[in-house]
Amino acid sequence: MTGRGARRAAEPQGAAFGRQMFAALANPNYRRFFTGQAISLIGTWMQATAQAWLVITTTHSPTDLGLVVALQTLPVLVLGPYAGVVADRVDKRRLMVVLQSMMGVQAIALGVLVVAGSIRFWEICALAVVLGLNNCFENPSRQAFVLEMVGAEHLRNAVSLNSTLVNAARAIGPAVAGLLIATVGVGWCFIANALSFVAVVGSLTTMDRAQLRPSPPVARGRGQLREGFAYVAHNPELAVPLVMIAVVGTLAYEFQVTLPVLAQQTFHGGARAYGFITAAMGAGAVIGGLVTAARGGTGLRELTVAASIFGGAILLSAVAPDIGAEIVALVAVGYGSVSFLSRSNSTLQLAAAPAMRGRVMALWSVAFMGSTPIGGPIIGWVTDLAGARTGLGVGAASCEGAALVGIAMLARARRRSGPPSGPLAAGPVEGAA
Repeated sequence: MTGRGARRAAEPQGAAFGRQMFAALANPNYRRFFTGQAISLIGTWMQATAQAWLVITTTHSPTDLGLVVALQTLPVLVLGPYAGVVADRVDKRRLMVVLQSMMGVQAIALGVLVVAGSIRFWEICALAVVLGLNNCFENPSRQAFVLEMVGAEHLRNAVSLNSTLVNAARAIGPAVAGLLIATVGVGWCFIANALSFVAVVGSLTTMDRAQLRPSPPVARGRGQLREGFAYVAHNPELAVPLVMIAVVGTLAYEFQVTLPVLAQQTFHGGARAYGFITAAMGAGAVIGGLVTAARGGTGLRELTVAASIFGGAILLSAVAPDIGAEIVALVAVGYGSVSFLSRSNSTLQLAAAPAMRGRVMALWSVAFMGSTPIGGPIIGWVTDLAGARTGLGVGAASCEGAALVGIAMLARARRRSGPPSGPLAAGPVEGAA
């Protein structure tokens, strides 16, 4: 075949790959949602960066930073399962409008206090709890709402694109925050985040509701919280991934604790260095998210491989000799992070019954974010005692431990009935090849 003929033959494949990568964006409601989230998430990462920098420069204590992160995620641990019950009972879109608006109020309050120069550590802690309460109830509704927008056919693609968006914002938000902190001050990062919520609230209120496919609300009744726990406990295709996510979420996803210390104490850098290493992780996640959106799969085998790769990348970041090597390693960390999260989210949503999806995704939130009140102080203490490299090393070990859980379950399934089938099996879904 001539070179020109080869190019012509390749063009349709490239076009098909592109359609697979962005398939969910053909849905007008999802496009609107995606655009609003794109603006809001940049502000969210600006606030996360600014809050971490505010604490570490105010108290100079990684343990205090771990405490703030723990307080922000404590509501998810305590109330997360009940938030899933609420998500199954109510109109998810309306609940998200209310909670996103309240998050904007929290951000403006924090920003005003910082700009006025009157912020105290206890006030940072209190406002972190307020934000955590909003996140607790908003997150399972948002996770389950994706399926109502795009349907099962495009779910994994939409979840992967959402993860890509989160991490594209991770690449942009911290870099912008670093510049704002260095020029006009840390408080303006919070004010900018408050303004960004206008976009996401606007996207939710202007959707074409006739095109949504909401799950029928579950009637209020006694025992629904216990029912959710029992449902997961008796379904290995849900229970095993949740255990893996809990292990990784507790000890590996504590980058808000380790990265500021890595920038300031290990590499002796300032706000810009912190912004750049965080942005590097976000850039890797964007690459990982796009690849997963087009070529990813779901199932325990895929999730196990993703956990092992993620752990190896974190280990590389723990031993990087200088900030240049660290930036390269964190690109790999970002890639592994979004691959693991996207696969875990999609695997659970596709395996859960519609009436249980809110409760299942609430447990996903508990395993991923709600574990931070436990892991944040642990990693903060380890980092305070032995440095950021050791804190990252503990995270790497947790990923490999989760991978061993997956390997053990796959081996057990093979012994019992041959290769696993159904949600536990690896397999391409829409858009995969």
